[in-house]
Amino acid sequence: MRTKSLKKNTINVVTLGCSKNVYDSEVLMGQLRANNKEVVHEQEGNVVVINTCGFIANAKEESVNTILEYVQKKEAGEVDKVFVTGCLSERYKPDLQKEIPDVDEYFGTSELPNLLRALGADYKHELIGERLTTTPKNYAYLKIAEGCDRPCSFCAIPIMRGKHRSKPIEELITEAEKLAIKGVKELILIAQDLTYYGLDLYKKRNLAELLQALVQVEGIEWIRLHYAFPTGFPMDVLQVMRSEPKICNYIDIPLQHISDSILKSMKRGTTQEKTTKLLQEFRQAVPGMTIRTTLIVGYPGETEEDFQTLKQWVGDMRFERLGCFTYSHEENTHAYNLEDDVPEETKQRRANEIMELQSQISWELNQEKVDKTFRCIIDRKEGNHFIGRTEFDSPDVDNEVLVDATQYYLKQGDFVDLKITEASDFDLYAVPA
Repeated sequence: MRTKSLKKNTINVVTLGCSKNVYDSEVLMGQLRANNKEVVHEQEGNVVVINTCGFIANAKEESVNTILEYVQKKEAGEVDKVFVTGCLSERYKPDLQKEIPDVDEYFGTSELPNLLRALGADYKHELIGERLTTTPKNYAYLKIAEGCDRPCSFCAIPIMRGKHRSKPIEELITEAEKLAIKGVKELILIAQDLTYYGLDLYKKRNLAELLQALVQVEGIEWIRLHYAFPTGFPMDVLQVMRSEPKICNYIDIPLQHISDSILKSMKRGTTQEKTTKLLQEFRQAVPGMTIRTTLIVGYPGETEEDFQTLKQWVGDMRFERLGCFTYSHEENTHAYNLEDDVPEETKQRRANEIMELQSQISWELNQEKVDKTFRCIIDRKEGNHFIGRTEFDSPDVDNEVLVDATQYYLKQGDFVDLKITEASDFDLYAVPA
């Protein structure tokens, strides 16, 4: 017997994957709200839209499990309809339709108008910059471009997101102004590759000009750069970072590996020598900047010697922030033609070794912060602590600054000067200065 659905005529948007997906869900929710639809994010609703990730094996598995979970709820009468969108749906729609036919409809990454139509809504072109943000009120993601033109051998993103397409500066300024009016103080610029920004629209790399326009937006106090590419990096960005206090001295630049033979097979268009020189130029141009990177271990053909080269280099470079992933063998990528010849346990051991090394580096760098005062933004209260971040830390992935909430009161969204009293490998403890 069919049970009565909870929350009739409410659309629940479930987001999986990266910050680009968070942004896409927020745009979808903004469109639905403008159509007078009742919409919630990861709460209860009788209509469910799952925004999936299809990047690597773990993410795909999570997406499939989430779809199956809501299909079961539909069969049990707990929800009425289930729609699936995002990268997994873009990449595997025919397979998904065959394997999980009880989903009402599947949509790709560029089918927002069709998805809205299925939800009884119209796509409103005039809603530039209108989103229903799901992040804490003080920060928001600003997607400046979609897609990617890079040929990286291991990456399926061009298959799922298409070619690089920049958004016009005027449109991004409008969006930033609307976010600032809502109380957003920190913009986190995201794209598959920030450094390509503007090439399609302005026939030149135009990230520096975009930053100079964004710093003029009243109310925005921090602008953070995520996902730069090391080849062809526009060095004028560093000049803007150094001269504009609103631009955080922070960059996320996924480097993936450093062994020349692996970099060549990955089609990264660079070498160990060029990459090391670029990072040295970063640190000379902006003293004290934080560099975050991500690495892949266990790529096809990665020898123990290649790995030791990478590990030695991580120790030498002393990155402020670093993440490490095991290689995932993805069909329709160039690397899929190679033999996935590094055993899973070897991949895991190598990832663990890199992260143990990074943990020690992070601990040492954090000890240098003790007794120093930093301007921090307060993101939230969790248990007995207020949680903040310095300009050198991005949400969810980097260090957090913890302040004892039983002794001090801080307000979410405020900037506060905090003095670091104690530090672990990934957390800082502080008191108001």
